Order: sequence, then structure tokens, then C-alpha cells
Amino acid sequence: MGRLVSQIQLELKKTLEVMFPGCIVLKNDAQLKPGIPDLVILWRSKWALLEVKKSATAKERPNQSWYVEKANQFSYGAFIHPENAEEILNELQQAF
Repeated sequence: MGRLVSQIQLELKKTLEVMFPGCIVLKNDAQLKPGIPDLVILWRSKWALLEVKKSATAKERPNQSWYVEKANQFSYGAFIHPENAEEILNELQQAF
């Protein structure tokens, strides 16, 4: 059995804090806003939304794609999972 999404989120938060010193990483509550991506990253004048998945084959929940696409129109949004983490973190670095 693989890692839990919460474990992946914690590791990702630590990685983001190293990549973007002083950033603020917030965990969203999907019960308050269904489909809202898991993490908000605030750094300087930039922000991003990341939906954390356990794997590349993990199913999307309703509205998640909409929020990720909307975030990409404004700033940066992506689905991130262990298989694409390096690529997404590189993209995020370019966006920031």
C-alpha cells in the first residue's frame, strides 16, 4: 500500500518551503468549497493552487479540473502526484 495523500501533502509542503523561502502554504477544506484544490501557495506577489493526488491514476472529484484551469488563467494551477512532481515543481518555479 502506498503513502497517504496527507503524507504526500506534508512532504510537498516541506519541498515548497525550501524552494520558495518564506512562502505560505495553506491547506483548503473541500467540505467548504467542493473541488477546490488541496493547497494554496503564496510567495511574494505570486500564488498557485495544487491538487495533490496519490498517483497518476487517482480519480478527479467534481469541479477539480474547473478550479485548476481557472487558477491557470489567473496564475498557476496543476494536479500533482509522485509521478509528475518534478515536472510540476519545475513549472511552478517558472511561474513564480
